[in-house]
Amino acid sequence: MITLLLIPLLLPWALEPLAHRTTQRVRPEIALWTITCATTALAVGVVASLGVLLLPLALAFPPAAALAELIRPLTAGPRPLVLGVSALAVGALSLAAVRVARGTASEVVRLRVARRLVHGLPDAGGLCVLDDPRPDAFALPGGPARPDRIVVTTGMLRALGPVEREALLAHERAHLAARHHLFLCLAQFAGWCHPALTAVAGHVSFAAERAADEAAARRCGDRGTAAQAVGRAALAAKSARDAAARTLTPGAATGPVPARVRALLAPAPVRRVAPVLLAMLLVCTAAGASSLAGAVRLHQDVEVAQGEAPAD
Repeated sequence: MITLLLIPLLLPWALEPLAHRTTQRVRPEIALWTITCATTALAVGVVASLGVLLLPLALAFPPAAALAELIRPLTAGPRPLVLGVSALAVGALSLAAVRVARGTASEVVRLRVARRLVHGLPDAGGLCVLDDPRPDAFALPGGPARPDRIVVTTGMLRALGPVEREALLAHERAHLAARHHLFLCLAQFAGWCHPALTAVAGHVSFAAERAADEAAARRCGDRGTAAQAVGRAALAAKSARDAAARTLTPGAATGPVPARVRALLAPAPVRRVAPVLLAMLLVCTAAGASSLAGAVRLHQDVEVAQGEAPAD
């Protein structure tokens, strides 16, 4: 039982190299969906496995054992090993809960600050120009009572030419149209649940930026212009802010810009299913199967402790 439940905790370490290869070999839109779904699935598997692992320690206390109607001690393996692993699971779940709470609060504060910047400012077709000499541009997702907005500072507008401005705006519109902030939110949440998934969140962000880059290139009809716009926007914003600090408000200057520019200067990616996608699916399937098998085995042990099933 312990071994089966430990497998989902180890498999996330295999996702980062697979995610890196996916962003390099698969169309950005497909890579974004695939990596995000895999990351979320593994995060759910991690939380589920930790939740099952803490049960032996919880049921070792008489009140919990009485509540579960145990008439004999739960024997899920060597007692010192089981209780030790269970105690570690409690610590890991507590740490993940703290990271989720702190990270969520931090992102909510950043989102409120961004919305406060544009509160009351007029917008034309969802475009809001902020009077600020610092070059910046980002997509600001709305809500039930707030429309989506593209926020661009006067400093950024002055740093780009007319055609580059169109490419920049097309990039930000693509973020909002595809709801990329939701993908980034899921990836960030998964990263808070497991340290190995923290690095994968960067690949999700890169895939989202690449997808928006390709949309901007199609809108402009010139991949070179889109690459130039991305490069100049990043250079202009480099000294003005830390673009990587924002999760829910993606912008054109976010992520590894040189890699994005190289990709735009190369031919458009073709639609294909790379073997790396099959490997990622295999990892997620193994994590889910191990979590389920471990939970079933623990349930059988609980039934034995309740006297409802004969011991092996």
